[in-house]
Amino acid sequence: MRNLTMLTDLYELTMMYGYFKKGMHKKNAVFDMFFRRAVGESSYAVMAGLEQLIELIANLHFGEEDIRYLRSLELFDDEFLTYLKDFHFTGEVYAIPEGTIVFPGEPLVRVKAEIAQAQLLETALLNIINHQTLIATKASRIVCAAGGGNVMEFGLRRAQGPDAGLYGARAAIIGGCSSTSNVLATQYFGGKPAGTHAHSWIMSFESELEAFRAYAEVFPDTCMLLVDTYDVLGSGMPNAITVFKELREKGHEPIGIRIDSGDLAYLSKQARKMLDKAGFPNTIICASGDLDERLIIDLKLQGAQIDSWGVGTKLITSEDYPALGGVYKLSAMEEEDGALAPRIKLSENIWKITNPGYKKVVRIYSRLENKALADLIMLDEEKIDESQPLTIFSPTATWKTMTLTNYYIKDLMQPIFINGEQVYQSPSLLQIQEYAKKEMNTLWDEYKRFTNPHIYKVDLSQGLYDLKNRLIRSSRG
Repeated sequence: MRNLTMLTDLYELTMMYGYFKKGMHKKNAVFDMFFRRAVGESSYAVMAGLEQLIELIANLHFGEEDIRYLRSLELFDDEFLTYLKDFHFTGEVYAIPEGTIVFPGEPLVRVKAEIAQAQLLETALLNIINHQTLIATKASRIVCAAGGGNVMEFGLRRAQGPDAGLYGARAAIIGGCSSTSNVLATQYFGGKPAGTHAHSWIMSFESELEAFRAYAEVFPDTCMLLVDTYDVLGSGMPNAITVFKELREKGHEPIGIRIDSGDLAYLSKQARKMLDKAGFPNTIICASGDLDERLIIDLKLQGAQIDSWGVGTKLITSEDYPALGGVYKLSAMEEEDGALAPRIKLSENIWKITNPGYKKVVRIYSRLENKALADLIMLDEEKIDESQPLTIFSPTATWKTMTLTNYYIKDLMQPIFINGEQVYQSPSLLQIQEYAKKEMNTLWDEYKRFTNPHIYKVDLSQGLYDLKNRLIRSSRG
């Protein structure tokens, strides 16, 4: 397990030092991590990265080499550096489990701890959750575009570094990808890698047919041939069919063919006809080559005969929306009497005004359809009587109201650390993926649209709304 304690911006350490010098470092504070805007045109996001956040917090400490380096910066005195030698996390973390569908504005992670501890978590926490949630969301959109079809993550060589490739592959599986080409990711997180051969395999033999025969000889039961090195329909497909017939004569069935370039709609339709005519109706056609959800939708509308999709660059980099933009904001601070006093950040931009206090998030479901109706951000002590009608309202246009009946609620945030002790065990990656699929089924189709999706309701409870407006009025005099 890597120690990522020093994976931080300097200002986290300078603030910790300031709190220490002012005698404030042991005061409890509450921070919320949330994102303000949805990913691209999506209405939702898929929570991911919690397992790595747990590893960060469980291993939070400054080693001797870290202390020596910090001393060399000549920013901190010996008293503070001595304090860091015994530093570890003793606070509380609540978070929304991985695979959960989440929306702008609602806390994904809530940290309550001594302010020095809570402050230090900010940078690494955002780095981990922002990245994996972004990629899981992109993957979810691509899988939806494929109609639940087989989507393979192929992006390692285009990822922005080894960690982005490794944890991006993990997030893509959470988002619904059936597999990844990343061998290290499957070694770490489970599953089997997917992949066959590249164009260089074909080009290294005297002929395409010879290359196909050699590959089929080595992998007779998992033979998928890349047919676009020279001419898909003129040579690739005829040569592949020749090899497939030879395999069948030896008692093996081919898996399929892959097309990586050209007009994928036209080529796949022609390839399908050729395979069917040759007696291989069950042989699959895989497409790859700069795919994303928009191109997949277009190809399907054109009647492309594609059974599985290899998606690389535009998935692993979330090319159209390269950052989630999650933030980590102080929402409460311990006062002299030990009580938590709410804090609020104001802005001329209404969507940048934070929600104060010690909060939770609940999801409201219809009992009839078992579909999500709305989320409610509430003060932690507030309760909902499910036997009574519940009226919710837009926090920015309060005249927009909806009264709910025959509903049930679920607390989204789960305890992860209590008094510094880990109380939550992460499910396996495939269990998280299955949970994410079930979560998607609780969303109405209107929220899954790829263009102009319906905006999901994330409202404030009456108590939180009143507190927020009271603090705004107080801050404005």
